[in-house]
Amino acid sequence: MAMTIGGSGLVGCEGRDAGGGAEASVAEVAAPPAAAQRPHEIETHGDVRVDEYHWLRERDDPQVIAYLEAENAYTDRMSAHLAGLRETLFEEIVGRIAEDDETVPYPYDGYWYSSRFVEGKGYPIYLRRKGSRDVPQQVMLDVPEQVMLDVNELAENQPYTAVNGLAVSPNASLLAYGVDHVGRRKYTLRFKDLDGGEHLADEIPEVTGNVVWAADSRTVFYTKQHPQTLRSYQVYRHRLGNEPAGDELVYQEDDETFSIYLRRSKSREFLFIVARHTLRNEVRYLDAAEPDGEFRIFQPREDRLEYSVDHVGDEFYVRTNLLGQNYHLMSAPEDATGREHWREVVPHRNEVLLEGFELFDGYVVLSERTNANLQLRVKPRSGGPEHTVSFDEDAYVVRPTDNAEVHTSTLRFVYSSLKTPPSTFDYDLATRERELLKVEPVLGGYRPEGYVTERLWTTARDGERVPVSLVYAQGFPKDGSRPLLLYGYGSYGSSRDPSFSSPRISLLDRGFAFAIAHVRGGEEMGRRWYEQGKLEHKMNTFTDFIDVAEHLITHGYTSSDRLYAQGGSAGGLLVGAVINLRPDLFDGVVANVPFVDVVTTMLDDSIPLTTFEYDEWGDPRDPGQYSTMLAYSPYDNVSAQEYPNLLVTTGLHDSQVQYWEPAKWVARLRRIKTGDDLLLLRTNLEAGHGGASGRYRRFRETAFEFAFLLDLARRAGALPPDAGSASASG
Repeated sequence: MAMTIGGSGLVGCEGRDAGGGAEASVAEVAAPPAAAQRPHEIETHGDVRVDEYHWLRERDDPQVIAYLEAENAYTDRMSAHLAGLRETLFEEIVGRIAEDDETVPYPYDGYWYSSRFVEGKGYPIYLRRKGSRDVPQQVMLDVPEQVMLDVNELAENQPYTAVNGLAVSPNASLLAYGVDHVGRRKYTLRFKDLDGGEHLADEIPEVTGNVVWAADSRTVFYTKQHPQTLRSYQVYRHRLGNEPAGDELVYQEDDETFSIYLRRSKSREFLFIVARHTLRNEVRYLDAAEPDGEFRIFQPREDRLEYSVDHVGDEFYVRTNLLGQNYHLMSAPEDATGREHWREVVPHRNEVLLEGFELFDGYVVLSERTNANLQLRVKPRSGGPEHTVSFDEDAYVVRPTDNAEVHTSTLRFVYSSLKTPPSTFDYDLATRERELLKVEPVLGGYRPEGYVTERLWTTARDGERVPVSLVYAQGFPKDGSRPLLLYGYGSYGSSRDPSFSSPRISLLDRGFAFAIAHVRGGEEMGRRWYEQGKLEHKMNTFTDFIDVAEHLITHGYTSSDRLYAQGGSAGGLLVGAVINLRPDLFDGVVANVPFVDVVTTMLDDSIPLTTFEYDEWGDPRDPGQYSTMLAYSPYDNVSAQEYPNLLVTTGLHDSQVQYWEPAKWVARLRRIKTGDDLLLLRTNLEAGHGGASGRYRRFRETAFEFAFLLDLARRAGALPPDAGSASASG
């Protein structure tokens, strides 16, 4: 029953069936598609690498789409027995969500802003009411609300919808926003008259969605991306009513290792163009009241000098690594912004990473990280005693949010942990009193006290202590009998904090534990943690993850035949590299939009992200860096060994990790690997890097992944038979 797709030679039922055998009756029902080999040679430093699946890069080739569709069909067949469980999980996940739910309103310039979800709708509605902090909340609620933007209307009859860059004009009468219906991060900039409710004729296509208003409320600045690489590299000035084709190019970043974005100062007095790079950046600034003026350089770019800028009162505040890798805070006068004029406000500390700061008239609030946890430190601008906002749990995350006003002593922050739902607080910076405004509702009788969180420390093979965050239901036995899902990322200095997830309850209630390995490559332990997990030190990211897995097994949290791993994007690189090194440690792996073809991608400067990530991964045009990358690249290190059960997901329109990377990886694994474990590829043909859009559709994807994991755990004997069935009640 051979099946040829589109006459292309992409022949199905030549690959392994789920049992790894060649029995015709099984193969006819569930054979994976076989990718036709079309050798493509890549020569680097005298080393010729053959990429037999290079042809899968041809996005517009009908044969490629047919191949991806055949992979989807195979995945559907192999997981058909889980349809009931997926539906049960989806209903559980959605059932925990308050369908009618509104964010806590925050004040800004005479209005209270919020967003709302309503029953049966998948997208938010953005709202506001007139009022200020001086108006009691109860009185404010009696003021009629205004719908600024209903994203559900934009999403009608669209397979995908994303909105970003919402910005209200200084006179509060206009709304600018970007909308994308593909998932490729190419937005159309639109403008809405909030008084009359109509959209203006101005529409600017093919932009990033990043926009800032000048003080005149009729001039905006926006960024455009390179048409091929999607690198944000141009800033344009647009005056409402003018043809976008005549917009003035204000700035162009010609260095391909930089990208740019726009922002407005907390004081609203300045507009910033930020040119960013992995190891350096440069800020330009403009008085918002002078929209026709020219942006000036705040501090010229220098190698390894990083800085970010904000403004309050009559001075700029600068977070920088000028005097230390963990950053410190300095200030500069408005008329002399070069680094020779910077004055120290908060010194550098070896044990504390300064992640950010929030400015108010009388205070600076510092977001700091120490021992893998975030903390908030309050520093009066005029001097006086400082203090730190305290929290009780060992592992948690806290971040300032919606602090749009500068003339206030109230800080708003959101706190959560692996068992504590997001909780919004207002905190009086003077009296140190905090008010709980809202706890994200989790329906279905969820009780945080029914779960346990832990912070463990693993000693890595080189002696470093690696933090691990865990959560599991009360009564979880530490005898190696239960399944555990281990998650990791470890790149770009991006820390993966122990935050709450209501969908995760469906795993915890069925006996799973969940753990985050805070491996090197993030910044959980400061900037050096990042430096030790990149470039020539990248292997630390993978060995840390392996060492954490072995620690969890040794201490009875799970066993290797009941241990599962998950990572997305650069976290997909992590799990892909790890299963090449130690496939025996895991029963199953979920790799979401995985960055697995590292060398080939970094050799191609025509695709997004490559040019400004040489300082993250290395430049393979350099022989030494090429060898380092080649040693861990998952695609290049597939070998004839047994691999764990593997579910790989991707999106056809992904602009960050191109779909062909996971597609090629799966094709090569099918050809080379041994054993009879599952190998499934699922491509969302209507989405990009973030998966399906909408409040509910993304939970279909979550339910699919959870069903895959639960079924494996049931088959491994880690869960009772009904725990992986549609009848499981949790």
